[in-house]
Parts: sequence; structure tokens; C-alpha cells
Amino acid sequence: MTASSTTPIVLVILNGKGGVGKTTTAVNLAAIFAETQSVLLIDADSQGSASWWTGRSPNALGFDVVQAESPAQLGQLPQLQTHRLVIVDTPPALDSEALAAVIPVADYVLLPTPPAPMDLAALITTVNEAVSPSGVAHRVLLTKVDSRSVGEAIEAQNTLLELNIPACNAFIRAYKAHERAALEGVPVLKWKGKNSQEARSDYCRVAEEIQRDWKPL
Repeated sequence: MTASSTTPIVLVILNGKGGVGKTTTAVNLAAIFAETQSVLLIDADSQGSASWWTGRSPNALGFDVVQAESPAQLGQLPQLQTHRLVIVDTPPALDSEALAAVIPVADYVLLPTPPAPMDLAALITTVNEAVSPSGVAHRVLLTKVDSRSVGEAIEAQNTLLELNIPACNAFIRAYKAHERAALEGVPVLKWKGKNSQEARSDYCRVAEEIQRDWKPL
């Protein structure tokens, strides 16, 4: 990877609730963007899921991974000139010091959530309390969508639209491919097995969509 002398774009993956696909989204988007630019993935979650996943096959990633040692480091991300894009996988806690440090320096926030009503309600709280007040550009990404009931995802997108909360048109369908890729320590982009192509396509569509948003940055 070549170093960049420009200020990096800081993409924060955020939700105040756990188990919504934050790490899966962070790792897979890092792999996609790393095909065209230098990418650093920062694991700011004390559970260390991204580090566990990527640490199993670091030479097969195409991007760099570090664990955040302190919230103060997150606040200094705009000064980082070694990578063009910095992706931050955050902890599932709205009152965490990590979120307090990283949201003010974020260029873009992506909020993964399953479309189920309870998950969506928690997500709306996260947007209203932590994201909208900051004024940062953001979109909700529907994850773990059952391909047999896509209507639930469309209904969730309409609900967000009514609340003036921007959502990605693309969404992430639930496939075992995501879990198996993680177990093998690779992004789904580099995993070969059942539904791998569909899983890759979902994240490629998301990457294209959010990249269009930040082109003016």
C-alpha cells in the first residue's frame, strides 16, 4: 500500500446495540475499499472481534488492522496520513468514551441494523441521540435480512424515510457465508463457498452507494 499525504476519510461503523453486524460490515467494506485505496481498520471494540477475525490470516486481507489503545488516539485520526481511508469498528455502547472521541472526527457514519422492529427502535435512538446532533453525514444499513422476507427490509426503509433518517438502498442478506468467512479469517470477498457471490455483491453495492455520498469530501 502507498501512503497518502492527504487527510484520510474516517468511516465509523456504529450502533448502540450489539449483534447487528458491525464487525462483519467493517471487515467486508475494508476489503472492498482496499482494492482501490489504502485502508486501515481500527478495532475500537473491547471485545476485539475484528482483531480476532483478521488476525487469523493477516496476509490475506489487503488492508491494515490495529486495535485502538485509547479514546484519545481516536480523536487524532484526522492527523493520520498513512492511509486514504480509516474504518472504525466501534463498541456497542452509546455512552462509551470511544464513541465520544470518534464521532466528532468522523466524515461518515454507517449504522448497521437488522430490520426487526425492536432492532430498528434501538437504532433510531442511536441516530437521534448520538449521530444527528453531531451533523455528520450518515446512513442506516439494513443487515441480516432474510432473503425470503425482503418485504420486512423495505418496510423498515420506508419507516426510516418517514422519520427523515437516511438509509442505504442496498441491504445485506443473511447468509452462512458471512460466518464461515469469519471462521476462516478472511473477508467474504475472498471466501469461496455457497452464496459467497451473493454475499460479496451485497457489500459491493453498499460500498458503491456510500462512496457516492462522500465523493464531495
